[in-house]
Amino acid sequence: MAITVTRTRLPEVLLIEPQVFDDERGFFFESFNRRDFAAATGLTLDWVWERTFSGPGGWRGGLFLAADPARSWLIRVALGEVFVVAVDGRAGGDPTRVRWVGERLSGENKRQLWIPPGFAHGFQVISPQAEWIGKSTHPDQPERDRLLDWNASEIGLSGLLDPESPTIGRSRERSSSLRV
Repeated sequence: MAITVTRTRLPEVLLIEPQVFDDERGFFFESFNRRDFAAATGLTLDWVWERTFSGPGGWRGGLFLAADPARSWLIRVALGEVFVVAVDGRAGGDPTRVRWVGERLSGENKRQLWIPPGFAHGFQVISPQAEWIGKSTHPDQPERDRLLDWNASEIGLSGLLDPESPTIGRSRERSSSLRV
C-alpha cells in the first residue's frame, strides 16, 4: 500500500492521503502502516496510545506539551467531518511562530494530518456528528499539557470558528493559552 504525503504551508505539518480501494462492497485502506509511513515521511514513530472522540459541534483541544519530549499526533476522521487546525507553538525566533494551517478531514476523504512536536492542534466538528481518531507519541501528562485558546487574537482563528458553538471543551476549563 502507498500513501501520498503533502507538506502544508507550514512544512513540518504533513497531509497524509492513504491509497483507498473502492468496489461494490465498500472500501478498504490501511489507516496506518509503519513501513509506508516511514518511507514516505522519513519519520519512525512509536505510537503509545490512540484516542477517539465522537460528538456534534464544538471546538476541542489545542493540546501540546509544554516541555520536551514534545508530543506528535496523527489525526484522522472515520465518520463525519472536522476542521483541524495546527498552530506552531515552538518558542524562539522561528519564522512560523504563531502561524497556523487548517485542513478538513472527513470519513469521506480519509485524509490524515501529522502534527509534529511543538505544534498545538484543535478541531471543530462541522458535520452533525464526527468520529475523530488521534494517535500520540507520548503518554497523557495533564500537568505538562498546554491548551490553545481558540479565540486568542494573536493566532487569528476566531473568524473561522463558530463562536456560538455550544461545546468549547478543555480550552475553557484550563485557561492556559498559547502565548507569543
